[in-house]
Amino acid sequence: MADALLSRILVIVEPSGDDRVIATTSAELLSGARQLAATVEACSWGGPTLAAAAGRYGATRLFSVTVPEGELPEPVIARALSASVGADPPDAILVPHTNRGRDVAARLSVLLDRPVLANVVGLEPSDEGLSSLHAVFGGETLVRARFTGSGPGIFLVRPKTFAAAVLEGAGEAELMELSTEDAAGTNRARVVARSTPQSDAIALDDATVVVSGGRGLGSAVNYALIEELASLLHAAPAASRAIVDAGWVPYSHQVGQTGKVVKPDLYIAVGISGALQHRVGMKDSKRIVAINTDPDAPIFSIADLGIVGDATKVLPRLIAAIRSR
Repeated sequence: MADALLSRILVIVEPSGDDRVIATTSAELLSGARQLAATVEACSWGGPTLAAAAGRYGATRLFSVTVPEGELPEPVIARALSASVGADPPDAILVPHTNRGRDVAARLSVLLDRPVLANVVGLEPSDEGLSSLHAVFGGETLVRARFTGSGPGIFLVRPKTFAAAVLEGAGEAELMELSTEDAAGTNRARVVARSTPQSDAIALDDATVVVSGGRGLGSAVNYALIEELASLLHAAPAASRAIVDAGWVPYSHQVGQTGKVVKPDLYIAVGISGALQHRVGMKDSKRIVAINTDPDAPIFSIADLGIVGDATKVLPRLIAAIRSR
């Protein structure tokens, strides 16, 4: 495989709150890109202080884009990056499959006149370039795709496709500021205020233990049992699409094909039947515990331990047992 490595891959890197930290999904992509190309470069709007963080995960160079105050970053970074890529194209562009990432990929697609391969769950180098793997039919089947035209392929890669791994001995990425002159006036929207939800809960993306609730809880009030158990286990609370759509919990809690993909050491599914779209988001967890009143619920087919019972009766006893220790 080493002979088939690409020469250079560019990774779109998202900042994570603190300007010196990159998002987990971006750390995963940088780590994965190291397995695919001899040289890995990054591009971000998070500021020059991200150079150290990008370097730790293998980026040799960071293209930094300064976003004017009050503007959205996606139009600016896409316009600035397209000029650079047009002059010196990499072999491939990897973009995190997030809300911002999808926006950037769509804009780059138009500006570079290149298609996008989305929902990528695996990448393999070959003499013909990168081949991407895509989960279809609710994750039951994998299909392979690749670009056949000239120019860099744009790949939208799902979270948890690669494991984030610091590159030992890596230094700070070389910083290069991209011009944003051509990006002036690309924003039709203006940012008038920013709000960051305050929460003491563990981030779902980074959790080693996840406690997830579904419609089997009976009512929104009973979701408090999920939060209590998650707190005791130092876990992240999560949810199925059904109770997110019902308004019980915010979308940020949703696990599944249209939510987040998680791969914790332990996933506890409470009152979740286990429809395909949910299993796609958690089936690769190391250990799965399921609690459901229906002994024939699909979730039991992938569970390591199953408890047939009413979640509102099982959880209080489980919580009491943990508290007694």
